[in-house]
Amino acid sequence: MLLTSENAKTMKGEKYGYHTAILYLSPSDYSGVNLCPMAKIAGCGLENTCLFHAGRGRMSNVVAGRLRKTVFFNTNQKEFMKELIQDIKKEKRKSVINNTRLAIRLNGTSDIVWERIPVTDNGIEYNNIFELFNDIQFYDYTKIATRDTSIKNYDLTFSYSGTEKFKPFVEKALSNGMRTAVVFRTKNFPIIFMGKKVIAGDDSDLRFTEPQNVIVGLYAKGSAIKDKTGFVVDC
Repeated sequence: MLLTSENAKTMKGEKYGYHTAILYLSPSDYSGVNLCPMAKIAGCGLENTCLFHAGRGRMSNVVAGRLRKTVFFNTNQKEFMKELIQDIKKEKRKSVINNTRLAIRLNGTSDIVWERIPVTDNGIEYNNIFELFNDIQFYDYTKIATRDTSIKNYDLTFSYSGTEKFKPFVEKALSNGMRTAVVFRTKNFPIIFMGKKVIAGDDSDLRFTEPQNVIVGLYAKGSAIKDKTGFVVDC
């Protein structure tokens, strides 16, 4: 199985009637191929605040599993997408049986531009996986401010970083009205940040249920509390 549906993030959505499945790959350049193109500029590479080793990611077998999936994606993308399609179909059946709504997050620990990857199913070609599964809600966080936000069933939340080099990308995302996730040092979030209203976002990971053009406040956890790169904001 490529998708994971049993962890702290997915469980938070259950109380709202959502069954969530997430694809976790190796981030940044851990696999030898950079799946997070903005990581270095944003200061969230593996040597800094990357969440790759957060939670279950600290376990060596989990790291190895994510790396195997990533090598599969990098070396045989066509077959990888076929397997991903079958996994999504399984999660869809599971959601129907349990009478829950299904949400899929493909970039659990990566920042792949999935909307540019065509797929084929039952001999029919689709521009991307969202077009194939147009009845499923997909969502992701991204640090790429130029991502296509027009796909109705693919919701994107921009991920903030305060590094100097990343400022132009933050400004572009905010000017485009993208919902932006900001990690604060404590739970005492400001009411306004960078001219936008701040809403609390730790209750669930279901970003697509929230309005655009707001700041989603998340509080730092684990090693991120000590971050000094600019990723975590003092408040």
